[in-house]
Amino acid sequence: MKPTDIALIKHVADPQMHPDGHRIAFVVSNVDLEGDRYTSSIWLWEGEARQLTSGSHDSAPRWSPDGRKLAFVRKGKEEIDRPQLALMPSDGGEARVVTSFELGVRGPAWAPDGSSALVLATGWHGEWAGLDKDERARRPRRITGFDVRLDDEGWLHDRRTYAYLIDPDGEAEPRRVGDSDEDESDPVWSPDGSRVAVLTSRDNPRFLENGYEVVEMDVNGGGETVRARRSGYFVLDYDPSGNLYGIGSPAPDYPYVCSLWRLDQPPVDITGHIDRSINGLATAAALERPIWLEDGFLTGMVDRGRAPVVAFDPDGGVRTVLGGDRYITGLSRSASGRLAFTSTHPACPGELYEVTPDGEERCLTDFNRDIRACGALVSPEFFQVESAPGVELDTWAFLPEGEGPFPVLLNIHGGPASEYGFYFFDEFQVYVSAGYAVVACNPRGSEGQGHDWLRAVVGEGWGKVDVEDITAVVDQALRREPRLDPDRLGIMGGSYGGFLTAWTIARDHRYRSAVVERALTDWESFGGTSDLSRDFSGLYLYPAKAGDHEALWKASPMATASRVTTPTLIIHSESDLRCPIGQGEQFFTALLRNGVDVEMVRFPDEGHELSRSGAPRHRVERFEYILDWHARHLRPRER
Repeated sequence: MKPTDIALIKHVADPQMHPDGHRIAFVVSNVDLEGDRYTSSIWLWEGEARQLTSGSHDSAPRWSPDGRKLAFVRKGKEEIDRPQLALMPSDGGEARVVTSFELGVRGPAWAPDGSSALVLATGWHGEWAGLDKDERARRPRRITGFDVRLDDEGWLHDRRTYAYLIDPDGEAEPRRVGDSDEDESDPVWSPDGSRVAVLTSRDNPRFLENGYEVVEMDVNGGGETVRARRSGYFVLDYDPSGNLYGIGSPAPDYPYVCSLWRLDQPPVDITGHIDRSINGLATAAALERPIWLEDGFLTGMVDRGRAPVVAFDPDGGVRTVLGGDRYITGLSRSASGRLAFTSTHPACPGELYEVTPDGEERCLTDFNRDIRACGALVSPEFFQVESAPGVELDTWAFLPEGEGPFPVLLNIHGGPASEYGFYFFDEFQVYVSAGYAVVACNPRGSEGQGHDWLRAVVGEGWGKVDVEDITAVVDQALRREPRLDPDRLGIMGGSYGGFLTAWTIARDHRYRSAVVERALTDWESFGGTSDLSRDFSGLYLYPAKAGDHEALWKASPMATASRVTTPTLIIHSESDLRCPIGQGEQFFTALLRNGVDVEMVRFPDEGHELSRSGAPRHRVERFEYILDWHARHLRPRER
């Protein structure tokens, strides 16, 4: 797979079963390299797949309860266009845009009786309302708290996001559900349509503490009820009986296993006994919210590199509904029990599938036939490595065809509470097609192996147990596979993976090439500049706090940058608000002064997510810089 082959990848997502139990709406997204943009449209399966909408950026299809209308989000072709709510007849026809919010909408969710649609809409706030673009760019910004910027979104202090009710007939003006001044997120309907629950920060407007409130609002203006304070919930839902649930944790002290909690007083943990996240913060499972059954519910789960769908019965019993070495990325269910889902595995970016009520599974689409037909996609070898007694590391090795020996690239994921697994990852395919063996694992601190594993890097474990784990994986991979060349090792990673790369090359000098991407390199400057600036160091370096200068310095790669001898490429985006570019600049300067072979590549107008969702041309150029760097330092031997 060449870098430009990302244009062949079709992302198939968000299946939504029509109330008739037959038709399925879903989203297909494409990479347009020539136009340097992404496009998406809504497709319909009814015996065969056909394109249903003609917009260039259509997403989030949702059928009305009676099945007569399809609501979705449409964004125009121009960069300045904002996503708005659109409606169309379910049998096809012209779509009608029914909102015009200044900064767009997210959603939607139909009222249980179909009389209105609920969206999150954003508009300018306070002194920023009514200004033109030039004046907003010129005006000084008065900042009074944390959480005023967000990566890939920019400034937040000048706008507000609220839950609105939208009349699908367009006869009534949009109406706010609540009346607070603070942002609202993740709105959800009660089953009788009388209430909407949201996450908000009403008691914490300056974000001096972690966590959000869960608030129930009466749709007809009957007041509000606070259901949880300072919580770590990030998704809400009601069951058919009207009980309110939160996914996350009652305590906001991340990292934690994301469980389903019934918001009683006190809250009741429904899924915690399985010690797996049902909707990971860093690695999303198939379902944002549960699908409620007559007895129990369906939900996605993050489990050791796999994302199955499981069913919970009322007594807490669990059975796998959709499993295997794959990632289920979306799911919908009809009243008859038919399932529509999207799924990916290492050699396929994804397709739409169904499971009939009698249990037969079949693939319905073939959008990714071109990328599969190139013959270059490689399935990994999976094995497990014992790093310490009782510590079993899930590991994947992607090897080129041939006898080798092959140069090796150790890849480290971000988070640290993310995970590698049985899903398609364009990075690995590009590197293995270029002649590298790719080794990846889920060290302690990753998602997918429970609470203790997730929190093993908190405090004393930070920069210690994770290094032990990746070192054990490299050693074991070299022992078990003679086609790997121990004299040509490269190491690379982004975000936390960039941190661990920078940290490791100061301690392990066998690596001949390194790529440090969008990394955290200095905890102290990070703590005052990142969009996670409130207390991220306190969550992972506990008991270190913002004022503990010695502890913050010792946990930073900058403290040991003078030990680095590995040739290092630093890649950073100039608009990265998660790990601001100063993190990369500091590390680059330190290595340059120490005489290390180092270069820095800066991507303009990109944020922290460049490798996954940046401009397509930048994604291709990023691949080319990485391949060029490793080729310089890990040249293949003559054979």
